[in-house]
Amino acid sequence: MTADAAPSPSGFATRLIAWQARDGRQDLPWQKTRDPYRVWLSEIMLQQTQVATVLDYYARFLARFPTVEALAQAALEDVMPLWAGLGYYARARNLHACAQAICARHGGVFPSTASELAELPGIGPSTAAAIAAFCFDERAAILDGNVKRVLARHFAVEGDPAGAAVERHLWSLARDLLPPSACDMPAYTQAVMDLGATLCTRSAPRCPACPVQTTCVAHRDDRVDQLPTPRVRKAVALRHAHMLVLLHAEQVLLQQRPPTGLWGGLLTPPQFDTPAALHAAVTQLTGAPRAAQALPFRRHAFTHFTLEFVPHLVVLPATALHAGDAALCWRSLAHADELAVPAPIRTLLRDLRDLRAQVAAPR
Repeated sequence: MTADAAPSPSGFATRLIAWQARDGRQDLPWQKTRDPYRVWLSEIMLQQTQVATVLDYYARFLARFPTVEALAQAALEDVMPLWAGLGYYARARNLHACAQAICARHGGVFPSTASELAELPGIGPSTAAAIAAFCFDERAAILDGNVKRVLARHFAVEGDPAGAAVERHLWSLARDLLPPSACDMPAYTQAVMDLGATLCTRSAPRCPACPVQTTCVAHRDDRVDQLPTPRVRKAVALRHAHMLVLLHAEQVLLQQRPPTGLWGGLLTPPQFDTPAALHAAVTQLTGAPRAAQALPFRRHAFTHFTLEFVPHLVVLPATALHAGDAALCWRSLAHADELAVPAPIRTLLRDLRDLRAQVAAPR
């Protein structure tokens, strides 16, 4: 781990603030408010998710839950459909728990310091700092993935940015670079976010347009493509599953998954490790063995593994099920887009609506 250039707080911050006012993003909906509820919601949604994806979700979520009190009073099963498709579903569960904590502990008023905000469910130190900077002008440093990349390149910081020692060094740099005036914190925080998101990108960075290019060590030494130090990636595991797609008329049988773990709290078709287990479940559920049509397999990539699953289609002439299960429910295929289902299952259900017209129910 090295840093070949000493940080210049005033110069770095001043150049970024001027650039942001001139060329940075100005029209994001969460930029037009100092309401901590709206800023917090945007920060949580933007974790691991692109701005273009978040925009529609953000608008729909606020239309349904316009205040932290409205979110806290809602049932989690009403929250999850508004998050379905964004991925990393623990964020939605933490969002709901955090809203309840804010109402229970703070009377529905967001704490105004990063240290207090970081004590709430699902709010880490960087997110807490962003809320405190944007809404309360606190001189608190952020260090999300984009900012790590900016600092690692600018100061030639070697090593895995997720490693403890490197991360401590990056935090120190981030704090040293803060503008001296608290009133500049919203503009500076937005600027360093924008720099990483729009210019100092992971691939094909736009160095000629960078406001701090002249002091960037990686640019000077032609090492932009080498920094941050790439992580040593482990081989991605491949997991297999078989999903029962049980249809009657325009209804599909879904199962609510446990609140934690993969797709926690969402609805999916019942899932099995083997075709034999799936066929046994069909017999138990419907009271008789029934033919299942194996559809083409599908893949979905998660952070640490890839799931390869085969949907098995069974079309029923009646909805009677022989085995009761509180987690099972019938849902309309026509309203698949409104269900609390993960993105690959939503795609599957959309495809089934088209396939349904071609598949006749058994007599």
